[in-house]
Amino acid sequence: MAFAVHDDGAKYSSFKHSGALQTALTTTTAHSNGKFWSKLGGDKILLLSATSWGSVITLTPLIVHWSSTPIIFLTLSRFLMGLLQGVFFPSLTSLFSSKVRESDRAFTSSAVCAGSQVGTLIIGAVGSVLLDWYGWESVFYFSGLPSILWAYCMWKYFLKGEDQIISLENLGNNLVNSKDNKVMWRKFFGSAPVWSPGQRNEHRSEDSRRRAQSQAELETLLRAVIVAHVCISGTFFCLLSWMPTFFHDSFPESKGWVFNVIPWAVAVPFSFSGGILADRLINLGFDTAKVRKLMQVMAMGLSSIFIELLSYSGSYYQALICISASLGLQTFSHSGVSVNVQDLAPSCAGALFGVMNTGGALVGVILVYCAGYLIETSGSWPSVFNLISIVNVFGLSIFVIFGQAKRVDI
Repeated sequence: MAFAVHDDGAKYSSFKHSGALQTALTTTTAHSNGKFWSKLGGDKILLLSATSWGSVITLTPLIVHWSSTPIIFLTLSRFLMGLLQGVFFPSLTSLFSSKVRESDRAFTSSAVCAGSQVGTLIIGAVGSVLLDWYGWESVFYFSGLPSILWAYCMWKYFLKGEDQIISLENLGNNLVNSKDNKVMWRKFFGSAPVWSPGQRNEHRSEDSRRRAQSQAELETLLRAVIVAHVCISGTFFCLLSWMPTFFHDSFPESKGWVFNVIPWAVAVPFSFSGGILADRLINLGFDTAKVRKLMQVMAMGLSSIFIELLSYSGSYYQALICISASLGLQTFSHSGVSVNVQDLAPSCAGALFGVMNTGGALVGVILVYCAGYLIETSGSWPSVFNLISIVNVFGLSIFVIFGQAKRVDI
Protein backbone atom coordinates (compact mmCIF):
# COMPACT_ATOMS: atom_id res chain seq x y z
CA MET A 1 0.00 0.00 0.00
CA ALA A 2 1.41 3.37 -0.97
CA PHE A 3 2.02 5.94 1.70
CA ALA A 4 3.42 9.42 2.17
CA VAL A 5 5.32 11.03 5.02
CA HIS A 6 5.08 14.77 5.29
CA ASP A 7 8.28 15.36 7.17
CA ASP A 8 10.98 16.03 4.56
CA GLY A 9 13.75 14.43 6.53
CA ALA A 10 11.84 11.21 7.07
CA LYS A 11 10.17 11.10 3.70
CA TYR A 12 13.12 9.81 1.71
CA SER A 13 14.65 7.60 4.37
CA SER A 14 11.31 5.83 4.94
CA PHE A 15 11.23 4.72 1.32
CA LYS A 16 14.85 3.58 1.49
CA HIS A 17 14.20 1.44 4.55
CA SER A 18 11.06 -0.08 3.02
CA GLY A 19 13.04 -0.71 -0.15
CA ALA A 20 15.72 -2.62 1.74
CA LEU A 21 13.09 -4.78 3.41
CA GLN A 22 11.33 -5.38 0.11
CA THR A 23 14.65 -6.48 -1.42
CA ALA A 24 15.12 -9.12 1.25
CA LEU A 25 11.64 -10.59 1.10
CA THR A 26 11.40 -10.68 -2.71
CA THR A 27 14.79 -12.36 -3.06
CA THR A 28 13.69 -15.11 -0.67
CA THR A 29 10.37 -15.42 -2.48
CA ALA A 30 12.05 -16.10 -5.83
CA HIS A 31 14.02 -18.93 -4.27
CA SER A 32 10.81 -20.49 -2.97
CA ASN A 33 8.78 -20.24 -6.16
CA GLY A 34 10.88 -22.54 -8.28
CA LYS A 35 11.19 -25.05 -5.46
CA PHE A 36 7.59 -25.71 -4.56
CA TRP A 37 4.99 -24.77 -7.18
CA SER A 38 5.79 -27.56 -9.65
CA LYS A 39 6.11 -30.15 -6.88
CA LEU A 40 3.06 -29.45 -4.76
CA GLY A 41 0.64 -28.05 -7.32
CA GLY A 42 -0.73 -24.54 -7.77
CA ASP A 43 -3.99 -25.26 -5.94
CA LYS A 44 -2.23 -26.31 -2.73
CA ILE A 45 0.15 -23.37 -2.88
CA LEU A 46 -2.77 -20.94 -3.33
CA LEU A 47 -4.53 -22.29 -0.26
CA LEU A 48 -1.37 -22.30 1.83
CA SER A 49 -0.47 -18.78 0.70
CA ALA A 50 -3.88 -17.19 1.32
CA THR A 51 -4.43 -18.89 4.67
CA SER A 52 -0.95 -18.05 5.94
CA TRP A 53 -0.76 -14.42 4.89
CA GLY A 54 -4.34 -13.81 6.09
CA SER A 55 -3.34 -15.19 9.48
CA VAL A 56 -0.22 -13.00 9.61
CA ILE A 57 -2.24 -9.86 8.79
CA THR A 58 -4.95 -10.70 11.32
CA LEU A 59 -2.40 -11.32 14.08
CA THR A 60 -0.46 -8.10 13.45
CA PRO A 61 -2.40 -5.98 16.01
CA LEU A 62 -1.85 -8.68 18.63
CA ILE A 63 1.87 -8.66 17.89
CA VAL A 64 2.00 -4.90 18.46
CA HIS A 65 0.05 -4.98 21.73
CA TRP A 66 1.54 -8.11 23.28
CA SER A 67 5.19 -7.85 22.26
CA SER A 68 7.77 -5.90 24.25
CA THR A 69 9.82 -5.31 21.06
CA PRO A 70 7.13 -4.99 18.36
CA ILE A 71 9.45 -3.56 15.69
CA ILE A 72 11.41 -6.82 15.49
CA PHE A 73 8.34 -9.02 15.28
CA LEU A 74 6.62 -6.66 12.87
CA THR A 75 9.63 -6.77 10.57
CA LEU A 76 9.65 -10.57 10.70
CA SER A 77 5.90 -10.72 10.07
CA ARG A 78 6.18 -8.43 7.05
CA PHE A 79 9.04 -10.55 5.73
CA LEU A 80 6.92 -13.68 6.18
CA MET A 81 3.88 -12.09 4.57
CA GLY A 82 5.91 -11.01 1.56
CA LEU A 83 7.29 -14.53 1.25
CA LEU A 84 3.81 -16.07 1.38
CA GLN A 85 2.21 -13.57 -0.98
CA GLY A 86 5.08 -13.85 -3.42
CA VAL A 87 4.13 -17.41 -4.42
CA PHE A 88 0.48 -16.53 -5.11
CA PHE A 89 0.69 -15.12 -8.64
CA PRO A 90 3.34 -17.59 -9.87
CA SER A 91 1.04 -20.38 -8.72
CA LEU A 92 -1.86 -18.78 -10.58
CA THR A 93 0.33 -18.53 -13.67
CA SER A 94 1.14 -22.22 -13.35
CA LEU A 95 -2.56 -23.09 -13.22
CA PHE A 96 -3.47 -20.80 -16.13
CA SER A 97 -0.76 -22.23 -18.39
CA SER A 98 -2.03 -25.78 -17.88
CA LYS A 99 -5.81 -25.21 -17.58
CA VAL A 100 -6.63 -22.22 -19.84
CA ARG A 101 -6.56 -22.17 -23.63
CA GLU A 102 -4.24 -19.71 -25.36
CA SER A 103 -7.19 -17.79 -26.82
CA ASP A 104 -8.66 -17.26 -23.33
CA ARG A 105 -5.52 -16.56 -21.31
CA ALA A 106 -5.50 -12.78 -21.65
CA PHE A 107 -9.00 -12.25 -20.26
CA THR A 108 -8.48 -14.84 -17.51
CA SER A 109 -5.23 -13.21 -16.41
CA SER A 110 -6.66 -9.69 -16.65
CA ALA A 111 -9.82 -10.61 -14.74
CA VAL A 112 -7.87 -12.22 -11.91
CA CYS A 113 -5.32 -9.41 -11.74
CA ALA A 114 -8.18 -6.90 -11.66
CA GLY A 115 -8.95 -8.38 -8.26
CA SER A 116 -5.80 -6.68 -6.98
CA GLN A 117 -7.15 -3.31 -8.09
CA VAL A 118 -10.58 -4.09 -6.59
CA GLY A 119 -8.93 -5.03 -3.29
CA THR A 120 -6.86 -1.85 -3.27
CA LEU A 121 -9.98 0.15 -4.08
CA ILE A 122 -11.97 -1.39 -1.23
CA ILE A 123 -9.16 -0.97 1.28
CA GLY A 124 -8.63 2.62 0.17
CA ALA A 125 -12.30 3.45 0.64
CA VAL A 126 -13.46 1.28 3.55
CA GLY A 127 -10.08 1.27 5.29
CA SER A 128 -10.15 5.04 5.74
CA VAL A 129 -13.55 4.84 7.42
CA LEU A 130 -12.51 1.96 9.66
CA LEU A 131 -9.36 3.83 10.62
CA ASP A 132 -11.33 6.87 11.75
CA TRP A 133 -14.12 5.01 13.52
CA TYR A 134 -12.53 1.91 15.03
CA GLY A 135 -8.74 2.46 14.98
CA TRP A 136 -5.93 1.05 12.91
CA GLU A 137 -6.39 -2.50 14.23
CA SER A 138 -9.72 -2.83 12.39
CA VAL A 139 -8.00 -2.29 9.04
CA PHE A 140 -5.81 -5.36 9.60
CA TYR A 141 -8.77 -7.48 10.66
CA PHE A 142 -10.73 -6.30 7.63
CA SER A 143 -7.81 -7.28 5.35
CA GLY A 144 -6.80 -10.58 6.92
CA LEU A 145 -10.04 -12.35 7.78
CA PRO A 146 -11.48 -12.31 4.22
CA SER A 147 -8.29 -14.02 2.97
CA ILE A 148 -8.81 -16.86 5.42
CA LEU A 149 -12.51 -17.04 4.48
CA TRP A 150 -11.61 -17.16 0.76
CA ALA A 151 -9.20 -20.04 1.34
CA TYR A 152 -11.85 -21.95 3.29
CA CYS A 153 -14.47 -21.42 0.54
CA MET A 154 -11.99 -22.56 -2.11
CA TRP A 155 -11.28 -25.73 -0.16
CA LYS A 156 -14.90 -26.42 0.78
CA TYR A 157 -16.81 -25.62 -2.40
CA PHE A 158 -14.34 -25.76 -5.30
CA LEU A 159 -11.97 -28.49 -4.19
CA LYS A 160 -14.90 -30.30 -2.54
CA GLY A 161 -13.14 -30.69 0.78
CA GLU A 162 -10.24 -32.64 -0.67
CA ASP A 163 -7.21 -33.16 1.51
CA GLN A 164 -5.00 -30.20 0.63
CA ILE A 165 -2.91 -30.19 3.80
CA ILE A 166 0.81 -29.79 3.15
CA SER A 167 2.92 -31.34 5.88
CA LEU A 168 6.29 -29.98 6.90
CA GLU A 169 7.77 -33.36 6.01
CA ASN A 170 6.34 -33.09 2.51
CA LEU A 171 7.74 -29.59 2.10
CA GLY A 172 11.15 -30.74 3.27
CA ASN A 173 11.18 -33.76 0.98
CA ASN A 174 10.21 -31.66 -2.02
CA LEU A 175 12.94 -29.16 -1.24
CA VAL A 176 15.57 -31.92 -1.04
CA ASN A 177 14.30 -33.76 -4.10
CA SER A 178 14.20 -30.59 -6.16
CA LYS A 179 17.98 -30.41 -5.91
CA ASP A 180 18.33 -33.73 -7.69
CA ASN A 181 15.48 -33.60 -10.17
CA LYS A 182 15.81 -31.74 -13.45
CA VAL A 183 13.13 -29.06 -13.48
CA MET A 184 12.45 -27.88 -17.01
CA TRP A 185 12.81 -24.18 -16.23
CA ARG A 186 16.35 -24.68 -14.91
CA LYS A 187 17.42 -25.82 -18.34
CA PHE A 188 16.69 -22.31 -19.54
CA PHE A 189 19.35 -20.97 -17.17
CA GLY A 190 21.72 -23.93 -17.20
CA SER A 191 24.08 -25.15 -19.90
CA ALA A 192 23.83 -22.03 -22.03
CA PRO A 193 22.99 -19.16 -19.66
CA VAL A 194 20.04 -16.97 -20.49
CA TRP A 195 22.11 -13.84 -20.03
CA SER A 196 25.19 -14.80 -22.08
CA PRO A 197 25.70 -16.57 -25.41
CA GLY A 198 26.53 -20.25 -25.33
CA GLN A 199 29.90 -21.67 -26.31
CA ARG A 200 30.29 -22.64 -29.98
CA ASN A 201 32.14 -25.80 -31.02
CA GLU A 202 33.15 -26.39 -34.63
CA HIS A 203 33.20 -30.15 -34.14
CA ARG A 204 29.61 -30.46 -32.94
CA SER A 205 27.29 -32.79 -34.78
CA GLU A 206 24.44 -31.39 -36.83
CA ASP A 207 22.02 -32.39 -34.09
CA SER A 208 24.10 -30.54 -31.50
CA ARG A 209 24.17 -27.46 -33.71
CA ARG A 210 20.40 -27.52 -34.03
CA ARG A 211 20.06 -27.81 -30.27
CA ALA A 212 22.49 -24.95 -29.80
CA GLN A 213 20.53 -22.83 -32.27
CA SER A 214 17.29 -23.64 -30.49
CA GLN A 215 18.89 -22.77 -27.15
CA ALA A 216 20.15 -19.45 -28.51
CA GLU A 217 16.65 -18.64 -29.78
CA LEU A 218 15.23 -19.54 -26.40
CA GLU A 219 17.69 -17.25 -24.66
CA THR A 220 16.65 -14.32 -26.85
CA LEU A 221 12.92 -14.89 -26.24
CA LEU A 222 13.41 -15.15 -22.50
CA ARG A 223 15.55 -12.04 -22.41
CA ALA A 224 12.80 -10.11 -24.17
CA VAL A 225 9.93 -11.16 -21.91
CA ILE A 226 11.96 -10.92 -18.69
CA VAL A 227 13.38 -7.48 -19.49
CA ALA A 228 9.95 -6.10 -20.43
CA HIS A 229 8.27 -7.49 -17.32
CA VAL A 230 11.07 -6.31 -15.05
CA CYS A 231 10.87 -2.79 -16.49
CA ILE A 232 7.11 -2.34 -16.22
CA SER A 233 6.96 -3.92 -12.75
CA GLY A 234 9.78 -1.68 -11.55
CA THR A 235 8.26 1.51 -12.92
CA PHE A 236 4.83 0.58 -11.53
CA PHE A 237 6.32 0.05 -8.08
CA CYS A 238 8.15 3.38 -8.30
CA LEU A 239 5.07 5.28 -9.47
CA LEU A 240 2.91 3.68 -6.81
CA SER A 241 5.39 4.54 -4.05
CA TRP A 242 5.81 8.20 -4.97
CA MET A 243 2.28 9.03 -6.17
CA PRO A 244 0.96 10.16 -2.74
CA THR A 245 4.04 12.33 -2.16
CA PHE A 246 3.65 13.93 -5.59
CA PHE A 247 0.06 14.94 -4.88
CA HIS A 248 0.85 16.20 -1.39
CA ASP A 249 3.77 18.28 -2.67
CA SER A 250 2.14 19.60 -5.84
CA PHE A 251 -1.43 19.95 -4.58
CA PRO A 252 -1.36 20.33 -0.77
CA GLU A 253 -5.12 20.81 -0.57
CA SER A 254 -5.87 17.52 -2.34
CA LYS A 255 -7.74 14.83 -0.44
CA GLY A 256 -5.80 11.62 0.02
CA TRP A 257 -8.75 9.28 -0.37
CA VAL A 258 -9.45 10.68 -3.85
CA PHE A 259 -6.05 9.96 -5.45
CA ASN A 260 -5.80 6.70 -3.53
CA VAL A 261 -9.17 5.47 -4.88
CA ILE A 262 -9.89 7.01 -8.31
CA PRO A 263 -6.85 5.54 -10.19
CA TRP A 264 -7.72 2.03 -8.98
CA ALA A 265 -11.37 2.49 -9.88
CA VAL A 266 -10.21 3.33 -13.41
CA ALA A 267 -7.73 0.44 -13.52
CA VAL A 268 -10.40 -2.24 -13.02
CA PRO A 269 -12.37 -1.67 -16.27
CA PHE A 270 -9.11 -1.04 -18.14
CA SER A 271 -7.81 -4.45 -17.04
CA PHE A 272 -10.99 -6.23 -18.18
CA SER A 273 -10.98 -4.32 -21.47
CA GLY A 274 -7.39 -5.28 -22.22
CA GLY A 275 -8.11 -8.97 -21.68
CA ILE A 276 -11.27 -8.92 -23.80
CA LEU A 277 -9.53 -7.04 -26.62
CA ALA A 278 -6.49 -9.35 -26.68
CA ASP A 279 -8.52 -12.57 -26.73
CA ARG A 280 -10.89 -11.11 -29.32
CA LEU A 281 -8.02 -10.27 -31.66
CA ILE A 282 -6.49 -13.74 -31.27
CA ASN A 283 -9.85 -15.42 -31.94
CA LEU A 284 -10.19 -13.29 -35.09
CA GLY A 285 -6.94 -14.79 -36.38
CA PHE A 286 -4.37 -12.14 -35.52
CA ASP A 287 -0.88 -13.39 -34.69
CA THR A 288 -0.54 -14.03 -30.96
CA ALA A 289 2.89 -12.39 -30.75
CA LYS A 290 1.63 -9.22 -32.42
CA VAL A 291 -1.33 -9.05 -30.07
CA ARG A 292 0.96 -9.40 -27.03
CA LYS A 293 3.17 -6.63 -28.39
CA LEU A 294 0.18 -4.36 -29.04
CA MET A 295 -0.95 -4.80 -25.44
CA GLN A 296 2.54 -3.98 -24.23
CA VAL A 297 2.70 -0.86 -26.40
CA MET A 298 -0.44 0.33 -24.63
CA ALA A 299 0.93 -0.64 -21.21
CA MET A 300 4.43 0.84 -21.54
CA GLY A 301 4.31 3.26 -24.47
CA LEU A 302 0.98 5.04 -24.23
CA SER A 303 1.02 5.02 -20.42
CA SER A 304 4.44 6.75 -20.49
CA ILE A 305 2.91 9.60 -22.50
CA PHE A 306 0.43 10.24 -19.70
CA ILE A 307 3.27 10.03 -17.16
CA GLU A 308 5.12 12.75 -19.08
CA LEU A 309 1.96 14.86 -19.18
CA LEU A 310 2.02 14.92 -15.38
CA SER A 311 4.89 17.39 -15.65
CA TYR A 312 2.61 19.80 -17.49
CA SER A 313 -0.55 19.32 -15.47
CA GLY A 314 -1.69 22.70 -14.27
CA SER A 315 -4.43 21.57 -11.94
CA TYR A 316 -5.21 18.80 -9.51
CA TYR A 317 -7.87 17.30 -11.77
CA GLN A 318 -5.54 17.24 -14.78
CA ALA A 319 -2.93 15.40 -12.73
CA LEU A 320 -5.57 12.97 -11.45
CA ILE A 321 -6.71 12.21 -15.01
CA CYS A 322 -3.13 11.61 -16.17
CA ILE A 323 -2.18 9.32 -13.29
CA SER A 324 -5.46 7.40 -13.63
CA ALA A 325 -4.99 6.92 -17.37
CA SER A 326 -1.38 5.83 -16.87
CA LEU A 327 -2.17 3.25 -14.19
CA GLY A 328 -5.17 2.04 -16.16
CA LEU A 329 -3.15 1.52 -19.33
CA GLN A 330 -0.43 -0.32 -17.42
CA THR A 331 -2.96 -3.07 -16.66
CA PHE A 332 -2.83 -3.98 -20.38
CA SER A 333 0.42 -5.71 -19.46
CA HIS A 334 -1.72 -8.48 -17.94
CA SER A 335 -2.58 -9.35 -21.55
CA GLY A 336 1.00 -8.80 -22.75
CA VAL A 337 4.20 -10.03 -21.15
CA SER A 338 2.41 -11.47 -18.12
CA VAL A 339 0.64 -13.94 -20.41
CA ASN A 340 3.52 -14.27 -22.86
CA VAL A 341 5.49 -16.41 -20.42
CA GLN A 342 2.60 -18.91 -20.58
CA ASP A 343 2.84 -18.88 -24.37
CA LEU A 344 6.58 -19.58 -24.31
CA ALA A 345 6.89 -22.17 -21.56
CA PRO A 346 3.59 -23.41 -20.09
CA SER A 347 5.31 -26.34 -18.39
CA CYS A 348 7.29 -24.02 -16.11
CA ALA A 349 5.46 -20.69 -16.40
CA GLY A 350 4.97 -20.39 -12.64
CA ALA A 351 8.66 -20.65 -11.82
CA LEU A 352 9.64 -18.26 -14.59
CA PHE A 353 6.98 -15.78 -13.51
CA GLY A 354 8.38 -15.91 -9.98
CA VAL A 355 11.83 -15.00 -11.29
CA MET A 356 10.34 -12.20 -13.39
CA ASN A 357 8.38 -10.82 -10.45
CA THR A 358 11.46 -10.82 -8.26
CA GLY A 359 13.46 -8.96 -10.88
CA GLY A 360 10.68 -6.40 -11.19
CA ALA A 361 10.52 -5.86 -7.44
CA LEU A 362 14.28 -5.44 -7.17
CA VAL A 363 14.33 -2.95 -10.03
CA GLY A 364 11.42 -1.16 -8.37
CA VAL A 365 13.45 -0.81 -5.18
CA ILE A 366 16.35 0.67 -7.16
CA LEU A 367 14.03 3.09 -8.98
CA VAL A 368 12.49 4.23 -5.68
CA TYR A 369 16.01 5.01 -4.44
CA CYS A 370 16.86 6.87 -7.63
CA ALA A 371 13.59 8.81 -7.63
CA GLY A 372 14.12 9.81 -4.00
CA TYR A 373 17.63 10.98 -4.81
CA LEU A 374 16.40 13.06 -7.77
CA ILE A 375 13.66 14.71 -5.71
CA GLU A 376 15.98 15.34 -2.76
CA THR A 377 18.78 16.88 -4.85
CA SER A 378 16.83 18.70 -7.56
CA GLY A 379 13.28 18.93 -6.25
CA SER A 380 12.19 18.11 -9.79
CA TRP A 381 9.26 15.80 -10.37
CA PRO A 382 9.71 15.89 -14.18
CA SER A 383 13.08 14.16 -13.71
CA VAL A 384 11.32 11.30 -11.91
CA PHE A 385 8.71 11.00 -14.67
CA ASN A 386 11.48 11.03 -17.30
CA LEU A 387 13.25 8.20 -15.48
CA ILE A 388 10.07 6.09 -15.44
CA SER A 389 9.41 6.75 -19.12
CA ILE A 390 12.98 5.89 -20.16
CA VAL A 391 12.86 2.55 -18.36
CA ASN A 392 9.46 1.79 -19.90
CA VAL A 393 10.59 2.63 -23.42
CA PHE A 394 13.73 0.52 -23.02
CA GLY A 395 11.78 -2.56 -21.90
CA LEU A 396 9.14 -2.04 -24.58
CA SER A 397 11.76 -1.77 -27.33
CA ILE A 398 13.39 -5.04 -26.32
CA PHE A 399 10.06 -6.86 -26.28
CA VAL A 400 8.81 -5.42 -29.60
CA ILE A 401 12.06 -6.34 -31.38
CA PHE A 402 12.72 -9.80 -29.93
CA GLY A 403 9.43 -10.99 -28.40
CA GLN A 404 7.56 -14.03 -29.76
CA ALA A 405 4.69 -16.23 -28.61
CA LYS A 406 5.59 -19.72 -29.85
CA ARG A 407 6.12 -22.53 -27.38
CA VAL A 408 9.78 -23.31 -26.72
CA ASP A 409 9.75 -25.75 -23.79
CA ILE A 410 9.12 -28.85 -25.93
